[in-house]
Amino acid sequence: MSNLLTAKNIIKRYSGHTALDDVSITVPEGCVYGLLGPNGAGKTTLIRIINQITGPDSGHVLFEDRLLDAEHVRQIGYLPEERGLYRKMPIGEQAIYLARLKGLSATEAKKRVREWFERFGIEGWWKKKVEELSKGMQQKVQFIVTVLHEPRLLILDEPFSGFDPINAQLIRDELLRLRERGATIILSTHNMGSVEELCDHIALINKSKNILEGRVKDIRRSYSMNLWDISFRGNLMGFTNAMWTGAELISQTEDEDHRQVRIKLLGNTSPNQLLQAVMSTAEITGFQEVLPTMNDVFIRKVNETNGMQADAAGTKSNYTE
Repeated sequence: MSNLLTAKNIIKRYSGHTALDDVSITVPEGCVYGLLGPNGAGKTTLIRIINQITGPDSGHVLFEDRLLDAEHVRQIGYLPEERGLYRKMPIGEQAIYLARLKGLSATEAKKRVREWFERFGIEGWWKKKVEELSKGMQQKVQFIVTVLHEPRLLILDEPFSGFDPINAQLIRDELLRLRERGATIILSTHNMGSVEELCDHIALINKSKNILEGRVKDIRRSYSMNLWDISFRGNLMGFTNAMWTGAELISQTEDEDHRQVRIKLLGNTSPNQLLQAVMSTAEITGFQEVLPTMNDVFIRKVNETNGMQADAAGTKSNYTE
């Protein structure tokens, strides 16, 4: 898979504050790429640099191995967290105007606006003004004008903010459809459920540094704690005795004669060895590895990094004293 966007060694400072400190990311073409991090980590600054709203102090951004320049603006769609529609302007007229700014002819712009309004069930809103709409309805219009010109790269900053569950699912479905049609999507969000549902790759930025990047499934597996859920019929005491020193019982639930336990494998014990040990005492009905959620990974990695930075600061302080 080729890469659509690459940011290399990006540094950005504001009045003595370093917003991005040697940050690099690689966004494969045709994927949903999650840009994650706590508030103030530097995500929005990186997004603004990719959109050419501001420039880096050093480093550069490549679009298909070419330095990012003004010509790439029409290939990018940007949905900022702070929405920017004209409140007094009818939404049909406004959508056509914004589509034309992205290079569409008047005829093509009108055609696409009608198609998207029908897709979202808002064809009757053509003459409504933005100020007459709820926040969620404004969000729908903002999303539509972001994708009208069919950009190759979509950058969405908290796109589900303000949506009820039904409309949030509508946007998720549209993002997956756009990806299937070849779009590449950068998704900045605090919703880890959306990350697991949508994202193929992620980068985690904390305190201006990129501290984690890779495929979601590979990252979750790399943070595995060797936990397994086992369902069985049989005596719990006999089951735990059979595990002996190969595993530790973490939790257990019981439903009539059916039990489910969560265990942690210890030492070099393999899943097969555990199963062989307990099968003589129980009828195994389910066996599944428990991988950490992206929320677990997010919290663990950020805490690890913050702890290391605190230790480093303490060591430096003690040394200088």
